[in-house]
Amino acid sequence: MLDFKSKFKRQIEILGICINKNYKGLSIKDFAELFGVEELTIKRDMTDLRSGGIAIHSSKGKGVGLERRPAPEKIREFIKQYSALSTSDSFVEKSTNLLVTKLKEQALANMVVLQMCIDKNKMAVIDYEKDADIFEKSQEIAPLLIFQTDNYWRVLTISQGRIKQFIMNKIISAKPSKRSFKLISKEKIEDVFKYSFRSWLGDDTYKIKLEFSAYWADRIKPKQLLDNETFTGQKDGSVIYEAVVNSLDEIAGWVVTRGAGVKVLEPDELKDKVILLANGVLKNYKK
Repeated sequence: MLDFKSKFKRQIEILGICINKNYKGLSIKDFAELFGVEELTIKRDMTDLRSGGIAIHSSKGKGVGLERRPAPEKIREFIKQYSALSTSDSFVEKSTNLLVTKLKEQALANMVVLQMCIDKNKMAVIDYEKDADIFEKSQEIAPLLIFQTDNYWRVLTISQGRIKQFIMNKIISAKPSKRSFKLISKEKIEDVFKYSFRSWLGDDTYKIKLEFSAYWADRIKPKQLLDNETFTGQKDGSVIYEAVVNSLDEIAGWVVTRGAGVKVLEPDELKDKVILLANGVLKNYKK
């Protein structure tokens, strides 16, 4: 398994180097020396890449290169795979530690049951701690995906006809139901994540428009918050930020924590939520 991972990682790195304008004219021999392998290994890597739709070849005088650009969806796939092979698991470990600290061995039991329900398109029945000491028992859900974000393991579900997420730390118990559910498309699940600002996932969508002062513009613009966002610069250095999100409550909380320099322009419902939250914070400091 380790040999397979190192091989796959090397193949993606070969592709990345060929795309990089700072590396030009490297031969198969150069790649072999770079990775500490035989030239035949590099040739096999190139064959594997070609079988995956990457037009990579070696020519005399030009070295190893690409005949055409890889498709964007192919690049996205490689980035996801490469990051899984290369990056630290510290965030996943933190989420896992929090889950096990709360539920102990039940954490594994719940995850196995829910994943088996996902694999077999079976409904699941959970006992869920909605708030402190407030429990929703025997709640039937259709689990779609177990994922990790914002320091928590979560399960994406269809519950009462709507797409919802449940924090795994709050699932006290899970068992399979006898009922099945109709699996939704992969594209539908991807759309759910498309408008997620940080951790909230749902099928609602809201158009928002914010104004960032010049101070915040310099800090926000380099960070891509959503793939559907747009920035429009103003003469005073401020920017107008527009995007589509799936939760106004989450955006309202984010705006309040930024303080001065972040102003809601649209919609009015978001303005009201920000004002309500801000007034609530101020009450903590009134004598």
